[in-house]
Amino acid sequence: MKHERKIIAGESFGEERALYALNCAEVKNCVFRSDVGESALKECRNIEVSSCDFSIRYPVWHAEEFTFDDCEMDEKTRAAFWYCKRGVIQNCTLGGIKALRECKRVIVSDCKIISPEFGWRCDGIFLHNCEAESVYFMFESRNLALKNVKFSGKYSFQYVKNALIEDCDFSTKDAFWHSKNVTVKNSVLRGEYLGWYSEGLTLINCVICGTQPLCYCKKLKLINCRTEGCDLAFEYSDVTADVRGEILSVKNPKSGKIVADGFGEIIRDSAVYECKAKVIVRGSRV
Repeated sequence: MKHERKIIAGESFGEERALYALNCAEVKNCVFRSDVGESALKECRNIEVSSCDFSIRYPVWHAEEFTFDDCEMDEKTRAAFWYCKRGVIQNCTLGGIKALRECKRVIVSDCKIISPEFGWRCDGIFLHNCEAESVYFMFESRNLALKNVKFSGKYSFQYVKNALIEDCDFSTKDAFWHSKNVTVKNSVLRGEYLGWYSEGLTLINCVICGTQPLCYCKKLKLINCRTEGCDLAFEYSDVTADVRGEILSVKNPKSGKIVADGFGEIIRDSAVYECKAKVIVRGSRV
């Protein structure tokens, strides 16, 4: 039996669980605002929410099959989307702390995200054409795809597993620490201490900027990358690197091969571990 789709338009909600368990409905041009009410759209199914304003805690928990379009969630909209499945969030502003957590199969596109601790422990998230400011962005998430994302903030992508990142611009510190099986293509990565303790991190056609990148890595690959201001790179890493241009300094790479057009300094001293990696100037005879 086909359910008739309910339309809710032009209303204001502030009470506890205002539209709890709403099913098969459209919510348009509504305002959700309260300092005491919360969980306005908890446990909803098959809903389309458009052009709504949110200033309320925990509005969308345990939702499934949902679309949010052209919605505004301000800084008081704490923990907006938790434990949600199979959804689309597009053309929205996500302004509250912890906006996305433990969600599965959610597309986030053309959004502005200003949310500390965004995207923790999620699975199957696709971010497209977004601008994001966060701390501990996408912590412990897996099976990610990002394309054309501009990000700023500290400690991004820690403990992430299985990610493809393309055409992005990141200004971040301590990115990709302890990550596994991450590939980054055609992107700019600015910041300090990139990728420490990662395993299976592959950078293709990337620009890498900042001090002490890519140390203590396993199965690290750089393909046709450039570096800017990168000193003390690759310490104790297992690395295969093809770098265009010069690297300021390389320190005690553990194993593999690093090829570049030049090196400001190659440091091989005070090593705790046995370090046998080859460091080669492109075009020279080995």
